[in-house]
Amino acid sequence: MALNIEDYALIGDTQTAALVGRDGAIDWLCFPSFDSPACFAALLGTPSHGRWLLAPDGDVTGTERRYRGNSLVLETDFSTANGAVRVTDCMPPRERDPDIVRVVEGLRGEVTMRMELIVRFDYGSIVPWVRSVDGMWRAIGGPDAVSLWSPVALHGKDLTTEAIFTVRKGERLQFLLIWHPSHEGVKQPAGAERAVEHTCDWWERWCEQCTYDGEWRDDVLRSLMVLKALTFEPTGGIVAAPTTSLPEQIRGVRNWDYRFCWLRDATFTLYSLLSCGFKTEAASWRTWLLRAAAGNPADLQTMYGPRGERRLTELELPWLPGYEGSKPVRIGNAAVNQLQLDVYGEVMDALYVALGDGVAPDADAWALQRLLVGYLEQVWQQPDEGIWEVRGPRRHFTHSKVMAWVAVDRAVKSIQNYGLDGPLEHWTRLRDAIHQDVCAHGFNAARGAFTQYYGSDALDASVLLIPLVGFLPPEDARVAGTTAAIERELMENGFVHRYRGSQSPAVDGLPAGEGVFLPCTYWLCDNYALAGRHAEARALFERLLSIRNDLGLLSEEYEPATGRLLGNFPQAFSHVSLINTALNLTRQVGPAHDRGT
Repeated sequence: MALNIEDYALIGDTQTAALVGRDGAIDWLCFPSFDSPACFAALLGTPSHGRWLLAPDGDVTGTERRYRGNSLVLETDFSTANGAVRVTDCMPPRERDPDIVRVVEGLRGEVTMRMELIVRFDYGSIVPWVRSVDGMWRAIGGPDAVSLWSPVALHGKDLTTEAIFTVRKGERLQFLLIWHPSHEGVKQPAGAERAVEHTCDWWERWCEQCTYDGEWRDDVLRSLMVLKALTFEPTGGIVAAPTTSLPEQIRGVRNWDYRFCWLRDATFTLYSLLSCGFKTEAASWRTWLLRAAAGNPADLQTMYGPRGERRLTELELPWLPGYEGSKPVRIGNAAVNQLQLDVYGEVMDALYVALGDGVAPDADAWALQRLLVGYLEQVWQQPDEGIWEVRGPRRHFTHSKVMAWVAVDRAVKSIQNYGLDGPLEHWTRLRDAIHQDVCAHGFNAARGAFTQYYGSDALDASVLLIPLVGFLPPEDARVAGTTAAIERELMENGFVHRYRGSQSPAVDGLPAGEGVFLPCTYWLCDNYALAGRHAEARALFERLLSIRNDLGLLSEEYEPATGRLLGNFPQAFSHVSLINTALNLTRQVGPAHDRGT
């Protein structure tokens, strides 16, 4: 059985990433890219589905771990009855082929270590051909190969490569695993020690760009590093998470593939990067966004592959039993084919935010934006699947209509504030019509709150974005009433659910049951700050900080009753929300990313 989600650490090279357990096992890794088939998939099954263990052989009396400085170089210290040892793990920013470096260092006494390497290509389904080539260990299966440089003798047993060895104080042993196409050879990389130092220096230099110097600098910086680690460097796209099918409820069915780039995250991500001084990454993300969205506006998708791929066919992998029995395990994501009107607002908002932060106007970008608004004018009155990508019937979701308003509002303000060419009067009338429609049909006077969809009395935390995007001012009575209703009915132990579980089968077509959705709680915190409830905002933010794991990492959801993280991990949207709320609380002004309101 895999460890608790919070017991994993992230290492990555800005093209793919691995999860390293507190027990010294790498249980998840997709080579060579985030969306490639996993060669270590024990996270979603058993060790027989692939992992790389490097840890003491026998009882461990204590474990401590940390990242070295401002980097993703992981250090794990194991104590035993006979001594202590440190395992340092990292993925160096790659030149060509991706690799993992692991260094074992004796700290005191002597420790007997065990290494178990189980490579299973294609999500645990392919047992490779293993042999020794020029003094290195190599596993080949179909198009994939990995080669291992090991300082200790290896032997095979039950389709596992093993080694037992002893490390004494002051000794350092270096292991390097590199992926390469199976039809190509591989050069021996530079030494592991050099690779570790290079990786640490690379991250330290990157972090020096951070301009945020507020109260929560260390917390913000760690979340920024997560975003950088989830960036696919060749294109600038940022994946939602490096994992698939980590459940939103243990043994539940809400298990999705998040190794793709969601347009919905665009505005929040751009705002966090630009506000913290990372303009190169923000510009790359904007360029990726434009390339992905290019084409017929009717074909705009909610998500794309790291390179802008559009065909993300959803499949189930029946040979994997799932994380703690949570089935099915899915790859791909069928939500790519849904109608989600809010993405037009997110794209328009993201490009408007970029203009506000000094990113030069782009004629091609504006031409695309005009097409998007023109298409949205034709379809905004249609029902859709909404922000939560429901697999139930389409509805007139309030959040979707609000974000349609955002799209037109940002188009209007782009003309007014930046002199871009467009039908100002026509778009202004359209913006007003959408606003009136939302206020007339999305607000339930009897409930005193905006509700999940038109004509409903059910609540939905997505409407917490209404003041954050500038749809209504925070002092509006309808905003205050909505916040109060969500506090009463959607909160559990101080955290916010997306919507009530009893709504689930009718709304999203799935059985009820999931954790609290962490970005929703950050949105409530932002609402507190906008409303002048600063003490409550700070207290809630500190509570959110306290549920991160010991390395400062967050997943998508959280289970208050057990204190466990749930969902794919680490989750970009949760870390983006942490950064933006820290920025909002530091300035205590808003709305967060609507510079024109």
